[in-house]
Amino acid sequence: MTTSQSAALSIDVLWGTDTIRVTNILPRLPADSTDSHVPAVTTAGLANPSTWLPDASLKAIARASTGPEALSVQLHPTKDEPSGLLMIENVEGATLRSVVTRVLLSELFPGPQPRTGMEVSEVPDPQVHGITHEGHPSAIVQYRYENLAHLRNHVWQTIHATLSLNSYATSILTRSVTRNLITHPAEIAFEDGTESIHLLVVRDGITRLASAWAVLAGHGTDPAEVATLATNALLGSASAAGPGIEDRLAASRAQWRQGLRREFDDQMKGATPGLRSAQIAQSYVVPAQIVVGVEGHEGRVLSPEDIFDDAIRSVLASVHVEFKQWEPAAQNIEVITRALKRIIQQGDPRWKTADLQAVYGLAVGRIPVAELPQIFGGDPAPPAAALWRAVYLVSALTQPDLLELLKDQAKAIKGGQRMSMKGFGELLGPIIDLPWRAKKKLVTKQARNAWNNGGVLSIDVTQGWTPQPTDDFIELIAPAMNGDDDARRTLAVAGGVALIADKLLTRNVGSSLGAKKEKGGVPFRSDVNKVIEGLARPTNEIGLWTLALAANTFRGDDLPQNSVPRQSLTGKESATSTEAPYVYFKVDLDAPDRIARDANGVPMPLYEWDVVEASDPERTAPIVPPSTTPNSALVRIPAGPSPNNGTALANRDVHTSAPSGEVPVTTEPATALFQYGAAQGAEDALPAVPVPAPRFEDASAPPSQRAAMHRKALHLGVQGSRDALDHLHALEPEVGGHTPLVPANQLDELHKLLVGILTDVENLRRRSVEIKGDDSESEEPQETALD
Repeated sequence: MTTSQSAALSIDVLWGTDTIRVTNILPRLPADSTDSHVPAVTTAGLANPSTWLPDASLKAIARASTGPEALSVQLHPTKDEPSGLLMIENVEGATLRSVVTRVLLSELFPGPQPRTGMEVSEVPDPQVHGITHEGHPSAIVQYRYENLAHLRNHVWQTIHATLSLNSYATSILTRSVTRNLITHPAEIAFEDGTESIHLLVVRDGITRLASAWAVLAGHGTDPAEVATLATNALLGSASAAGPGIEDRLAASRAQWRQGLRREFDDQMKGATPGLRSAQIAQSYVVPAQIVVGVEGHEGRVLSPEDIFDDAIRSVLASVHVEFKQWEPAAQNIEVITRALKRIIQQGDPRWKTADLQAVYGLAVGRIPVAELPQIFGGDPAPPAAALWRAVYLVSALTQPDLLELLKDQAKAIKGGQRMSMKGFGELLGPIIDLPWRAKKKLVTKQARNAWNNGGVLSIDVTQGWTPQPTDDFIELIAPAMNGDDDARRTLAVAGGVALIADKLLTRNVGSSLGAKKEKGGVPFRSDVNKVIEGLARPTNEIGLWTLALAANTFRGDDLPQNSVPRQSLTGKESATSTEAPYVYFKVDLDAPDRIARDANGVPMPLYEWDVVEASDPERTAPIVPPSTTPNSALVRIPAGPSPNNGTALANRDVHTSAPSGEVPVTTEPATALFQYGAAQGAEDALPAVPVPAPRFEDASAPPSQRAAMHRKALHLGVQGSRDALDHLHALEPEVGGHTPLVPANQLDELHKLLVGILTDVENLRRRSVEIKGDDSESEEPQETALD
């Protein structure tokens, strides 16, 4: 037993309300690598025939490791071991070679994962590009961010999202991280011209990585604060003056670690080390498997630049698809994008490689929506709109021959025997909703369920067709009814995607039958793709108008009032957009503008009942809706489609006459369809004074970061109210009888305001509990090798 081992301590610390036994606390923290260690690691890495990495990447590995000498030994080739002592792992299509060492927590960056890529994310993942050397794959990828702010926000988002789902903090505090994190070098490039940096990224074990930061932050620390701690430590001084951004960042992280060292040493001078010393000791370093070499297998269809990233993704998929599974949507993104990439590399003469690369770029978000007109061209070129991205993706991926190949590759990746069209729709859902996923997150679950039920993949749509670009989908109705299948299928996909994305067409279940029309009821059961098929029949004029108006109405930056994803019990909605809300309207073929109106002339909102009914009017004719919404005469809503706008309806105020004896009212746009059942009186006694945003709010920060700021402001505000009330109680005996402590009318106003706050807080609490649902466990989750 070595001296350092014999000196290791085990102590009991208080972690929240629990006493935790912390084991193996060493008296000293591992030393940082120095510049003198870099040449040995670099020389050994360059001499190894199984590895090739840029000098900057080898420097990053040496800088991160707490054992650079052992690292050099593993890398150094010998006569008997030409590949050195590297760990060898055979995965699908490639052999990976890795070093195993312990690395500094503050030198590891979280990398993108399919689990995060499928989620409703405010900050997009970086573009991923492989790097080759002399035509051979290399164990490094390039992550291309827009700028440094994009990198910071992405790191913050990944840590925050991970800890919001799970944490191994208690387990790691007890015995530190015990399973290797799978990491590899990466070049971080920036589109704004900022110089590139080289560092280590974690591809598997991000929950362990984030949990180690949570241990360092302390018990009960909000995930947002943990994310801020990690981001500031990793990227604290990126904007400081200096010779190079990579060196500035490295120096900043080293300086941050020196502060931890002083704090740790001060704690260890006492008779018994405290909690803080345990937090630092158990999170300062983590074990890692660093991939440094890759060799593609013979007959591999992938190009050299794609082999390494595909191999790493194969490792992740083998863990998270077969064993500790990702969310289904994350698995689907992984399957469809890898299947498409495999087909690209096969060089099938039926398709141009450049065309397939463009489709792949659109699918993964590498090509932005703004470039859609340049990618597909034509006269006219498609509008640069998110809905048209969906139309062209569906058209490309459902070409009959390509569709069959994609299904075959997807089956091979998933290990299944067959794939139905519903199964293929399940794969498409998470890539179709990429542009609007964050803005429509309240209905993302229902939309993906609709894709799992067939989506827009009717038999007609999967026969092969060419999209017909237009700025007004109404122009496609006449050709569609006169035998133009391309126009008709364009309407089917564009209108169908819009209806699915905005929860006006869902996977209807048994409980939907007999439900009220305005509560999501449907006249009959039908798969989603069957509804789309019925709407797009060339003889179904009302169905084609429903699709066209839906496509014209769709907006990717907001939710329609028809979705009714949330209700305010106080009758007050906070406006999140400067634009007026949009509404889908029911079709009336007898109206000049084809918009149905009630007896008072007010446009009638569209419900899922109406969509299903329009798919088969004859079948629905004898069925009477259980109820209808009362007259909407008091609603301020958009009036009709704008013929020159392919993505939205023109909005205007609708002032209507109320029934006899009633006073007509025009409501605020944001609350128009949310008034049903709301407690309107709660805010009436209070002036409508807007609450200013916190002074520290950065308008350019992603919503989750701003939410963390407002969450803190909410807590401080409530706590301040509690303190003020306590002071009032203390002052009550001293206040003379000539004046009340608080006037009765003010107490009434305060009571109504507090009831509204309490109601909203309770609704948030219930939604948080429902989101956790069965995923919550009674015991603290333990770190495993498969997180």
